[in-house]
Amino acid sequence: MAAVATCGSVAASTGSAVATASKSNVTSFQRRGPRASVTNDSGPRLVSIAGTRPSVRNGQLLVSTGLPALDQLLGGGLAVGTVLLIEEDKYNIYSPLLFKYFLAEGIVNGHTLLVASAKEDPANILQELPAPLLDDKCKKEFDEDVYNHKTPESNIKMKIAWRYQLLPKMEIGPVSSSRFGHYYDASKRMPQELIEASNWHGFFLPEKISSTLKVEPCSLTPGYTKLLQFIQNIIYEEGFDGSNPQKKQRNILRIGIQNLGSPLWGDDICCAENGGNSHSLTKFLYVLRGLLRTSLSACIITMPTHLIQNKAIIARVTTLSDVVVGLESFIGSERETNPLYKDYHGLIHIRQIPRLNNLICDESDVKDLAFKLKRKLFTIEDWRKSLWSFPNLKI
Repeated sequence: MAAVATCGSVAASTGSAVATASKSNVTSFQRRGPRASVTNDSGPRLVSIAGTRPSVRNGQLLVSTGLPALDQLLGGGLAVGTVLLIEEDKYNIYSPLLFKYFLAEGIVNGHTLLVASAKEDPANILQELPAPLLDDKCKKEFDEDVYNHKTPESNIKMKIAWRYQLLPKMEIGPVSSSRFGHYYDASKRMPQELIEASNWHGFFLPEKISSTLKVEPCSLTPGYTKLLQFIQNIIYEEGFDGSNPQKKQRNILRIGIQNLGSPLWGDDICCAENGGNSHSLTKFLYVLRGLLRTSLSACIITMPTHLIQNKAIIARVTTLSDVVVGLESFIGSERETNPLYKDYHGLIHIRQIPRLNNLICDESDVKDLAFKLKRKLFTIEDWRKSLWSFPNLKI
């Protein structure tokens, strides 16, 4: 209802204002225009799709990355129509986990998957997806996992600097299947019946490329060309672009591309600083982002950026991505034996978060993040809390 005046002398005018507001379905706390609950087709309305929610900042439709802590760092989730680039860790141990969480979240929510790889058959990738923790009966296992990995320092009440008190707390714990974002048990595999009931498309490069294929000079590599054609066909044929209405309830297409830019894709940017295909990857990303912007789809890409010789290519790849997350493993580094990082397996860098409909992107304000892989869970935490155990340590 419209705001009611407290003065009795204006009761009559207030009543007419309420009547006017009731007719137009607009209150003093609402914006004039079509509402999300309107059922007619007279104007645009908020799309209601399982596994999505609108951003509280700009109303953009979001999907979960499959890692709720990462969703929080990205402003609530990954925006539909955007690219999430994962910079692989040196030995490619932890980046495949984020890749699989993203796909597993799609299966749990009934989204359509498109899995592309030049290394591993997509069918085998799906068989390795982690099992979801969906309800309260899983909470006991979750609590046991957290308890087994608690450090003695975590039980000591300490006064924390104001900087760390104001940091957002990472959400942990199993949730209902109806909520946005789920947790997954890395020690178990996705139930076979869920995989069989899902709608997915696989692109395995060795099966798509012919040895007799002719390549035009100054064009995309054959692998990138075939993949773009495959993605475009799925988007158009299944109506994710809106031109061909989907037969069933509207849905999201989740695209996962593994090890993009590696020599397995026929690219030489990891082998030479100025190779013959130095612009092929950036052209691919430019066209891919155009397809995503005009469709109900979201994409995750893992890329071995540490192997790319030309740093200018890395800068262009970052510019053509909407969200960039880097993983830095401690394996083989001095930090592996540093007591400061004894509870963690690596650092996670939020290099770029999207500012949609703008020419520039934002940088995350949270810099001190580390990850660890427990027996069942992949978690993200503020690594500087370890300093509380080493008050005299200088860094």
